[in-house]
Amino acid sequence: MTDTTHRNRPESPDKESSPLVKRGGGAPATRGRTTIADGVVEKIAGMATRDVVGVHAMGSGFSRTFGAVRDRVPGGGKSVTRGVKAEVGESQTALDLEIVVDYGVSISDVARDVRENVVAAVERMTGLEVVEVNIAVSDVKLPDEADDEDQPEPRLQ
Repeated sequence: MTDTTHRNRPESPDKESSPLVKRGGGAPATRGRTTIADGVVEKIAGMATRDVVGVHAMGSGFSRTFGAVRDRVPGGGKSVTRGVKAEVGESQTALDLEIVVDYGVSISDVARDVRENVVAAVERMTGLEVVEVNIAVSDVKLPDEADDEDQPEPRLQ
């Protein structure tokens, strides 16, 4: 026996005026392209790296010294991207980080924590796949060393 019951459905209007049909070829979220600049990924990675306990600073000694001078110039501001280099493709990114660690911390643990934090932050915020995070530890901050970035403010401005 065949079921011949008919449901009470209104006739669908023509396709042009139907609110269910999307114009322009697909869902709005898939129309167009989004590009993310290297500098955007570098800022995200720099902030995520600085959040890790045991990371004292970022960049080589020269870049930190140069950055400390630049930070004192009006409008110079702190460089979040110091010690970060990103290469961004269409769907993937690779990062190189240069860090200074505090004396007494496990460098391998700090490097692991940095990788985890950077990968999570970059992938969450950009949607890019992080294929590698290379970390170069360029120095260890000893407890009795003067800090390049914490020099006293000049008396005259």
